[in-house]
Amino acid sequence: MQTIDWQDSYAAIWRAKREYLKPVKALDPVTFDDLIGIERQKKLFLENTERFLRKQPANNVLLWGARGTGKSSLVKAALNAYAREGLRVIEIERDDLDDLIEIGDAIRESEYRFIIFCDDLSFEEGERGYKGLKRILEGSIESPPENVRIYATSNRRHLLPEYHRDNGGTSVGKNGEIHYGDSVEEKVSLSDRFGLWLSFYHGDQSSYLQVVDHYFRDYAGDRAKLHSEALRFAAERASKSARTAKQFYNGFNL
Repeated sequence: MQTIDWQDSYAAIWRAKREYLKPVKALDPVTFDDLIGIERQKKLFLENTERFLRKQPANNVLLWGARGTGKSSLVKAALNAYAREGLRVIEIERDDLDDLIEIGDAIRESEYRFIIFCDDLSFEEGERGYKGLKRILEGSIESPPENVRIYATSNRRHLLPEYHRDNGGTSVGKNGEIHYGDSVEEKVSLSDRFGLWLSFYHGDQSSYLQVVDHYFRDYAGDRAKLHSEALRFAAERASKSARTAKQFYNGFNL
């Protein structure tokens, strides 16, 4: 693996075929102020990330829920906010998670603090890529790197698919204690390795228009007509997410 100058490179993307960390030259400029309607999630996310930067106990983070609600944008905003304080981000694809151990070895002794970011993380039946993720989350005979945390987004809370048949081995003891079958235990245990779960849901009409107003804060035209057009756009897409609001802004003819 090549040496990367983390003083000048704030982020990198893992290219597995070449076993190469590609420095990111143009960062997404999103900031925390741009993320509207997720104040609770933002607060908990910031508290955890700031503890990590201060070398205090901090959790790996699973951001799960509806699409287009700001999950990955929180990670991008964190990099923009804290890069000068030593935060760095490495993005990795789900299919390349077996390489996490090698990446961890390469940055373990670095002075910087690393978020390893996996967007849209989930596994289908029979996939085994999550084994590498488990090792970096909890370690093996060697503890995980102290300067690394995993931040992942997913559309579902449990990262492995669950089926009704999986509950066949689950039983309830005399004292009411639930004893999970091996299949259920395996599937729940991966999500459990993330100490902080943040859930995201599509907002209502009011929240959607609040995001629209944020993007159009300098718009001097008819605000009621703007809202009407924004709602029509959302109805066509069957979504009132923050992503939909941004797409409306990008395509609106001022």
